[in-house]
Amino acid sequence: MVGYAFMGAAHSQAWRNAGAFFDLPVQPRMNVLSGRNTAAAGEVAQRFGWGDVVSDWKELLTRDDVQLVDVCTPGDTHAEISIAALESGRHVLCEKPLANSVAEAEAMVAAAEQAAAKGIRSMVGFTYRRVPAIALARQLVQQGRIGTIRHVRAQYLQDWLADPATPLSWRLQRERAGSGALGDIGAHIVDLVQYVTGRRIASVTAATQTFVHERPLPVEEGKLGGRGGEQTGQVTVDDTAAFLARLDGGVLGVFEATRFATGRKNAIRLEVNGSDGSIAFDFESMNELSYYDALDGSQTAGFRRILVTEPEHPYVGGWWPAGHLLGYEHAFTHQVVDLVGDLAAGRDPAPSFADGLQVQRVLAAVEGSAESGTWQHV
Repeated sequence: MVGYAFMGAAHSQAWRNAGAFFDLPVQPRMNVLSGRNTAAAGEVAQRFGWGDVVSDWKELLTRDDVQLVDVCTPGDTHAEISIAALESGRHVLCEKPLANSVAEAEAMVAAAEQAAAKGIRSMVGFTYRRVPAIALARQLVQQGRIGTIRHVRAQYLQDWLADPATPLSWRLQRERAGSGALGDIGAHIVDLVQYVTGRRIASVTAATQTFVHERPLPVEEGKLGGRGGEQTGQVTVDDTAAFLARLDGGVLGVFEATRFATGRKNAIRLEVNGSDGSIAFDFESMNELSYYDALDGSQTAGFRRILVTEPEHPYVGGWWPAGHLLGYEHAFTHQVVDLVGDLAAGRDPAPSFADGLQVQRVLAAVEGSAESGTWQHV
């Protein structure tokens, strides 16, 4: 694995736990972790059970004990690391968004296609697909339970940047992150809508906004930075993005991604309305799915709360008895389970790098629309 911070910890616990709860066809071995700060990486390695630590990710591609590379770094390094790993004959799991630009994502897809011809697989980590309630929502749509889809609305609401004194980080710098709320969290709702509905976004009209243009530098960079610090740096990405979308089949969508929704910590909201019913989901109640059957009589009609903890629900059978709730980290374990199963069976995992490229094209169209004030085709 390359990277050891927030996503590195989430992925590490998934690699560590997957085989303990699920019957995997092969058992992953956590052989080596790469991080530029070897002291910090070493602490993570000891905590989660990585066998070795190196400072340069390129060393991973020379080792006989590395068959898969898990990329958990900022977006500006995704293309370089993933392409090199694929060309060296290693499978790749790469965090979302796939890249910082369409051109980088296209290069990654080309490398993935060449590697696939040699049996080398790749996957992009849109982890929320593996939340059991989201997977169940997709099943209900596929079964025709809500009829012909007409509307979809999706929000990803956070508030961790609402305080202007929050220090500058790489997520607020275009050269590192590619975009702000749009790519960081908007990418997730773009993927989720397309995954649940089975429809692709065809065109968008959008607006983006940056509310805080300068932030204190972190203490380690600015010495005087942090809360109350005097040195500041420029925020070069969007703080929020909102857009309308037309999806295949005449479906109309409304999307919002922001890190300034005070009081909302990680609210991923999805609602799909069809001719025969609706489904609704909020990640802050992640074990629940709301389902409305429009064919019910008016006397009993209403949204039904489904507690998605039964053994027959997606992924849940590997965990606890019904009613014992799952959390954020479990979706990462499900991602490992699916990926390892696909690799062992010689199947191409999903979502593919091509799926990641399609999301990247939506993000680019949103930015283009926000700049031009016009509808943009994807």
